Parts: sequence; C-alpha cells; structure tokens
Amino acid sequence: MVERSQLANGIRVVSERMDDAPSVTLGIWVENGSRFEQRDQAGISHFLEHLLFKGTERRSAAQIAEQIDSVGGVLNAFTGKECTCYYARVLAEDFDLASELLADIFLNSVLDPEEIERERGVILQEISQGEDTPDEFIHDVFNLNYWRGHPLSYPICGSAQTVGALQREDFVEFVSARYRPDRLVFTAAGNLRHEDVVRWVESTCGELAGRSAAVEEAPASGQGGLFRVDKQLEQVHLCFGMEGVSQASDARFAAYLLSTALGGGMSSRLFQEIREKRGRAYSVYSFLSCYRDSGYLGIYAGTSPEWAQEVVEVVTDEIAAVARAGLRDDELERAKKQLKGGMLLGLETSDSRMTRVAKNEIYFGRHFSIDEVAQRIDDTTNDEVIAFAEKLGRQETSALAILGSLDTGIEAGIWNGG
Repeated sequence: MVERSQLANGIRVVSERMDDAPSVTLGIWVENGSRFEQRDQAGISHFLEHLLFKGTERRSAAQIAEQIDSVGGVLNAFTGKECTCYYARVLAEDFDLASELLADIFLNSVLDPEEIERERGVILQEISQGEDTPDEFIHDVFNLNYWRGHPLSYPICGSAQTVGALQREDFVEFVSARYRPDRLVFTAAGNLRHEDVVRWVESTCGELAGRSAAVEEAPASGQGGLFRVDKQLEQVHLCFGMEGVSQASDARFAAYLLSTALGGGMSSRLFQEIREKRGRAYSVYSFLSCYRDSGYLGIYAGTSPEWAQEVVEVVTDEIAAVARAGLRDDELERAKKQLKGGMLLGLETSDSRMTRVAKNEIYFGRHFSIDEVAQRIDDTTNDEVIAFAEKLGRQETSALAILGSLDTGIEAGIWNGG
C-alpha cells in the first residue's frame, strides 16, 4: 500500500508498506541534477553528493561508515540529470538508526575544506576513469553533441576544469539555493508504517523553510548529425540516438516495447542479427533516456572498424522494417511479457520500490499501481509501435556518435544524418 503526505513546509513524504520484507529503504530525493547547473559549475550536484558523506557536526566520515556497517546496511547516493538521491537500506529493526544517520548527513554535513580537496582528487580520477572506459565514454560523447548548448549535454561528473574550480562557498550557496522544501521528496519502502516515516521527516526537516531559487529550464531538443572522436582503440564504439519520449509521455509504453524488441535482450532483433547471426559485435543493446520534456531512444554497439558500416546498416534497416510493418504478433506479445516480467522481478526489493514511488511522485505527482502499468502495456497496439518507429527515422533528430579509429572512406558512407 502506498501512502502520501505533505508537510506544512511543502516537503512530500511517500511510502510503500511491504509486510513480508525483511528490510526498509529510506530515500531523500532532491529535484536537482546536472540539468539545473550553470556551465561553469557543471558537476557541482555530483561533487556535493560525495561531500555529504565526509563528516557531520556529530560524526566523522569513518564513524558514518562504521555505524551503517555495524548493522549490515547500505548508505549511499547517486546523482542523475534531474535528481539526486541519498538513501539507506537496513533491516526493518534498524529503522531508527538508518533514519537518524541519513538525516544527519543530509542536514549537518560540515563541508570541511580538507575533505573537499581530497574528494576533488577522487572525482578527477572518476572522470579520467570514465574517459578510459570507451563503452561508457561514448555516451558522454553522444550527449555532449546531441544536446549541444543545453544543460542536458553536461556530464554528470562535470569536467576537470569545472570540478577543479569549485570552492566551499560554491557548495554552501548551492545548498542554500536548491536544497529547499519544495524540491524535497522523502520516500520509503519496506516493513514500515507511513506514520513513522512522516514522524521522522517532521522531527528532522519540519523546520526547513524557504523555496528554491528559480532555474531557467530551456526546452530540450536533440540535434541530428554525425559526431566523431578519434581515439586509438581496438574497437569502434557506436551510439545511435533518435527522438524519443519524455518521462510522462503517453507514447512511453510504445517506446519501451520497441526498445525491448530492438535490443532489450538475447531474443531481440539487433542481438540476434548482429551478434548471433553475423558475429559482428559482442555487446549490442537499446535503451531509453527520458527526461521531463524530452528524451531519445539509444542503441549502443561495439564492433571492429571494418564491420562498423555493416552494423549501422543493420540498425537502420531494422528500425525501417518496424516502421513499415510493425512487430510480428508473437514478437509484440513477447516484448509485453518481457517488460511486465522485468518490472515485477525488479520490484522484489525495498530499494527498488523506494525508487519507484519517488519517480512516480516526481514525474507524475501520483502513484501508478503495478496493475495499472501492466494494463497500459497490454493495451498498447502495434499501430502505436509503428507510429513511434516512424518518428525515429527523421534525419533532423537522428544522430550517431563514433569513438575509435575509423577510415575516412568508411565514415563517408556510414551515416546520412546531419
């Protein structure tokens, strides 16, 4: 059962009770991510997320780690394009410890200058590691170009230049401007009672006041074209992107079904054709990146330079085939069952349930039951899948990023966009 409350200061509290679960997961979500940063402060949301674990007025960083480890729990965080989440997962009997610890790091972190310098080095290494991992770095290359000129293009970690320039006062001002009640959603899932969660939030954050500083949210629009980064690699890494859907779009179910059928598993069209039949790639998959107002359907493949053009042709041919004739009846049914099965299996733990209720609140302002989502998947028709596939073929919003070494002769015929 999902319950929702809102404090007088505007903080939203949403929880889902799971009577048979041995654990509870508590999350503090801030509707703030790299999308809401200025160009010269890119990476500040992610940097701040790291810093909140580096000591509070009552605990050192080591004591924070010792306390959560002493009960076998998890205390962690992650930053995305539009949200930052701090969370704790523990046995249900350790709810009090986890809630107090999570609130302490969120409200009372000291942002010690020495810790800032140490963590700066850690994040610079994280950036370097990402650049040395081509199957990850290709996605940064794609976003930098596809969303060119828009904050969605910024890497979540920022750049060496922006991370190197951030100072303590920048973090203090950022918290004051963005970590305000109207941007906070406290969520919980597991063997717990909603009233206990509300009591925790009221006792720790009930006195928070003010509203977050306004952030100009320019509409996001993808840019088609061919984007290439030369790097001496054994493989060529390809990332395709085509106009997708927003988080709340009515077309999202058709988009997820098409993505599943194209590259969502070992039975998908691209996996079967590119890997199983032709042996042209070890890794090939599709995915959806969805934001408040826009998004794209992406396809990744890593292949040898001499096979790159062939892989691109297979991808474009398969999309065109769906746009012409849709999915086979058995294929559509399999994709629906795969989506529903994956959803149910993915919601077996309290942390996945906590994340789900948070995203429902942030993007929809209400709870979508599992049965409702399953019904929407079942009701999606082949015509809706075809309509979405037809939209993918628009050259002005279709893009391809290439990372690696590629002969110019091959490149000339590899992509007609842009």
